[in-house]
Amino acid sequence: MIGTSNKRIVLTRYKYLLSFIFYLLTQPLFAQFYNLPNDYFFNTFTQRQLARIDSDQVHSGIQPYIPFFNKKYEFVGDSQLIFKYLADDPIIEKVFFDHLIHIKPKSGKYEFKIDPLLNIETGNATYDTTNSQRISTNTRGFIASGAIGKDFYFETMFSENQSQFPHYISSYNNQTKIVPGQGRYKVFKTTGYDYAFSSGFISYQPIKKLNIQIGHGKQKIGNGYRSILLSDNAFNYPYLRLTSEWLKGKLQYTNIYAVLMNLTTGGALTPQFTEPLFQKKAVSFQYLSYNVNRRINIGLFQGMIWGAADSLNRQHLEWQYFNPVIFSNLGFYGLNNKNNIVIGATANIKLSHKISVYGQFMGDDFSNTFAFGNTFGYQVGARYFDAFGLKNLMLQAEYNDVAEGSYNSPFGTYSNQSFSHYSQNLAYTQGYGKELVLLGDMKFKRAFLNAKLNLQWLTLNKYALYNNTISKIQIGYTINPAYNFNVSLGYNYRFQDFLGFNESNNTTRFYTISLKSNLYNTYYDF
Repeated sequence: MIGTSNKRIVLTRYKYLLSFIFYLLTQPLFAQFYNLPNDYFFNTFTQRQLARIDSDQVHSGIQPYIPFFNKKYEFVGDSQLIFKYLADDPIIEKVFFDHLIHIKPKSGKYEFKIDPLLNIETGNATYDTTNSQRISTNTRGFIASGAIGKDFYFETMFSENQSQFPHYISSYNNQTKIVPGQGRYKVFKTTGYDYAFSSGFISYQPIKKLNIQIGHGKQKIGNGYRSILLSDNAFNYPYLRLTSEWLKGKLQYTNIYAVLMNLTTGGALTPQFTEPLFQKKAVSFQYLSYNVNRRINIGLFQGMIWGAADSLNRQHLEWQYFNPVIFSNLGFYGLNNKNNIVIGATANIKLSHKISVYGQFMGDDFSNTFAFGNTFGYQVGARYFDAFGLKNLMLQAEYNDVAEGSYNSPFGTYSNQSFSHYSQNLAYTQGYGKELVLLGDMKFKRAFLNAKLNLQWLTLNKYALYNNTISKIQIGYTINPAYNFNVSLGYNYRFQDFLGFNESNNTTRFYTISLKSNLYNTYYDF
């Protein structure tokens, strides 16, 4: 028989276990973000807070947000919130709440964090209802970040990946020689892809209103799911970003200087059996963001692809490349120039604490709107937080319309100066076309349910080519919000309708179960 004291111990432990399970199921999700943009649906907590009219005037139209740029940025990740742990158990805290390694002395003079990057995903896909294939992803890596004082911040991330993709993604990979948004690959087990992904930056704020960031990563301009100006769609690139604030923070000005790659040989001789050098091209971006008041934000954009490297892969930059004044190079070169210029504007209006509308306009060259490469595009969208009185329900609708030939250099001789990097557009994912995107996300404590529908219409030479219907639904549970470690089930559907050619239509369905850390966006909806 079990003694009375032993019974009490068992009952106490049983009561503790039930209390802990109940706590996990009812504990609100407090996200501890890194460098945004983050996984789009996980990011909704931050976006909901920024959408409030009475929120601090963070310039949300450009991401990643600047770490430690100003006190008002600290709330973005909710990282200052203190968890009330159920018990002082270090294992429980590490698994369900905290970073894997988290060093922060009481003095607060520095902080250091390390977390694992993991994606174990498996599933099955059917192509045209007859061909079945196994799909999978195996990712191992880490992310580390830290701060020294209030003005210096750094971050680094690396992952090694092996994947087997659905047929339409594999076809894209084989054609472009890249995995969308994640760079080049090596063949893995005949039908798979082996690829690495890395990013990192250092951020330094020498004075109160100036931040300097040097790194290898992505930028995004806009408040929507897509961006037709500058997106996090393409692969990472080396960059220098200078951000300054004026007029008590109402005006923010950003200069970005970067080096991109065309996946064509750079011309320089390389030893036998070594990786070739690819053609380099320089790009500069300027973005001016102004908070008219707490409700209205407007922005102006200029992006310019400068002359690609010569036959020996040497870059010859004109002094105007370093010109930081927005639109001054537009006035000097014009839109109809071998140096490919894209201009644009953004707007975000908070109609209430819960409803926002946003939009973008993109212009390439207006001299002859019927010529290839002389085009424009626009975006309109709306987001509704806590929709219909349901807390943590987000609904979003977005329409994008980008003319065929956009982002290309107007001179065929200089096609290597397109608005692209690693064979992917720097802005709109599709490159051109019309698209309606509908998104929904519901969170209850740590559980989540999200869905997305893409309706796409593509043309060629102004004639209808094909339509895409893409849908995705995912249900899951966040195990650790510090680095968005979750388990989920997903269903994806894609139907490509080649208008009038039924024998060419294709349907793809795939199911997935995954255990992973979602820390960056991947765009497979094309």
